[in-house]
Amino acid sequence: MNEAKESLRSIEQKYKLFQQQQFTFIAALEHCRENAHDKIRPITSIGQVQSYTDHHCNNSTDRRILLMFLDICTELNKLCQSFEALHSGTPVTNNLLEKCKSLVSQSNDLSSLRAKYPHDVVNHLSCDEARNHYGGVVSLVPIILDLMKEWIAHSEKLPRKSLQHVSEPHARQEVTAAAAPPSRTTGTQPRLRKHKRSQLKKDSPQPRGRDTRCSKPPWRPPGGKL
Repeated sequence: MNEAKESLRSIEQKYKLFQQQQFTFIAALEHCRENAHDKIRPITSIGQVQSYTDHHCNNSTDRRILLMFLDICTELNKLCQSFEALHSGTPVTNNLLEKCKSLVSQSNDLSSLRAKYPHDVVNHLSCDEARNHYGGVVSLVPIILDLMKEWIAHSEKLPRKSLQHVSEPHARQEVTAAAAPPSRTTGTQPRLRKHKRSQLKKDSPQPRGRDTRCSKPPWRPPGGKL
C-alpha cells in the first residue's frame, strides 16, 4: 500500500507541473486540430490526443506538453493495475477502481466530464472551450486522482494483511494439533496402573506366624478359663 501511495504522490507532482502549463496544452491541441482539419469535433478521448501527437503535431513545444499528458495517463493506468493486485476489494473499492479503469481507457468518451470544485481547471477555459471542446480533457486527470485517493482511503480501513500473516502460524498449529492422532500412551495407562498394583503386592512383605492369626480371638478351653 505504501508503494501505491508513493506512486500516486509522484503522479500528483507531475500533474501539478502539467496544470501550470494548461494554456500551452490547449494551444497544442488547437494547433493539432487545425492541422487535422478537425475544428468541429471536441476532444473526446485519450486515443484522439495520441493520434494528434503521432500525426498532426509539428513543433517540439506542442509535442512535449502532449506527451506529458499522455505519460500521466499511462502512469494512472499502471496504478490502476497496481491497486487491483493489492487486495480482492470490497464493493466500494471495486466500484471506484472500475471508474478509474474506464476513465483512463484510450477509447473512453470524456467529452461530458467536468471537474468540479475545488478544481478550477475548467474555469481557466473560455466559455466556448469549456462547453464544446476541452472541458472533458482538462477534467480527466483531476477526477481520476480524486477517485484514487478515495480508493486508498477506503482500502486503509480494511484489515491489514500483516495481521493475517501473524495469525496464520497460530491457526496452523491449532489445526495440526486437532488433526494429530491420539497418543498411544493413553490406551496403555489402565494396564500400567494394573501392573503397578500387582507389582506392589509382590514387593510388599507378607505377614508371618502370629501376624497371620492376630485377627482371630485367642483359644479358650471349655469352662471359659485358660
